[in-house]
Amino acid sequence: MPLELTAAQQPLKLADKPAEPLSRKLRGRRKPDMKDRIFFTEQLSLLLETGTPLHVALQALGSQIDNPAMREIIDGLNEHVTDGKPFSWALAQYPQMFPITYVNLVAAAEEGGFMDKVLLELMNMDEKRDELKRTVTAALSYPGFLIGFSIFVVIFVLVAVFPKFADMFSTIADRLPATTIILMNASHILIAYWLPITAGLIGSIIGLAWWLRTTAGRAVVDDLKLRVIGLKDIFIQVYLIQSMRVLGLSLNNGVSVPDALASCREVVANRSFRRFLTGVEAKVNEGSGFAAAFQEVDFIPPMVRQMVTTGEETGNLPKVLGRIADYYERELARKLAAFSRMVEPIMLIVMGGVVGLIVSSLI
Repeated sequence: MPLELTAAQQPLKLADKPAEPLSRKLRGRRKPDMKDRIFFTEQLSLLLETGTPLHVALQALGSQIDNPAMREIIDGLNEHVTDGKPFSWALAQYPQMFPITYVNLVAAAEEGGFMDKVLLELMNMDEKRDELKRTVTAALSYPGFLIGFSIFVVIFVLVAVFPKFADMFSTIADRLPATTIILMNASHILIAYWLPITAGLIGSIIGLAWWLRTTAGRAVVDDLKLRVIGLKDIFIQVYLIQSMRVLGLSLNNGVSVPDALASCREVVANRSFRRFLTGVEAKVNEGSGFAAAFQEVDFIPPMVRQMVTTGEETGNLPKVLGRIADYYERELARKLAAFSRMVEPIMLIVMGGVVGLIVSSLI
């Protein structure tokens, strides 16, 4: 049966929310990051749990923050709250620090009177998101370093080592193996035409970066992320972790379905996956429910489709969405760990082969 909204889950409106959020001039100072938001959320939750009024808690937090930019944001929040504005409205004035997910959940907490609990859940969500980012970065950083180091070694040998043997090789050019001739020619090209090669490489990188910023470029890359074998499984799991956690947490705390899905669309950077979330919202508005939208998309794993269907039929959809995020978080961590273990010996073998080829060509 389709998901039915309770009274607590009806759309929430932020009173007097401006069309354009205010911005703070942070030039010349370190911009607040996720760690600053985690500290702020944790401390504010603790103060509110002990019965401290919101404006007093904000004053106390402002005096504890070392980052001037973050202190300025907290002072601004305190000023808005003291003027009688809702806390969620005040948070919405700083979108660079508090995304729509944060604002919507705080708005729901203000309506329900459980601010400290929601802040604790937001802190846990940010910590898991930060841990996911660190896991992905750690899994990719070592292979990236090996690839970069290998390219540097090859270029160094071609530019600095091979020219010293050029005169000797020229006297026996008719007896040189093909690999030595190829590397000698590559060395000559790099030395003789290094300026146009460098300019062309820089121009290509700038051009590619510009194209990736265009609508067409982002659309192609987003589509490839969900289609390329080997990559699509990883990216789909990342997007499911991000969206299902936010969606489950939002619905469980009374955020309306449109606002919850809007939060998911902000968290997920892939446009193709965002279109899927838009389709979910359309199906819910038509009365078909969440499960119908999940059944129509090929890249959603069958297990997710079944779990969403079961959760919607039993009325436990928010809990099921959280379980999906937890499962794929563990699965992705295992997959990235296996990827790291597999890539390391492969890269070492490749590097050994390249070095061996260069040494044999010289000998």
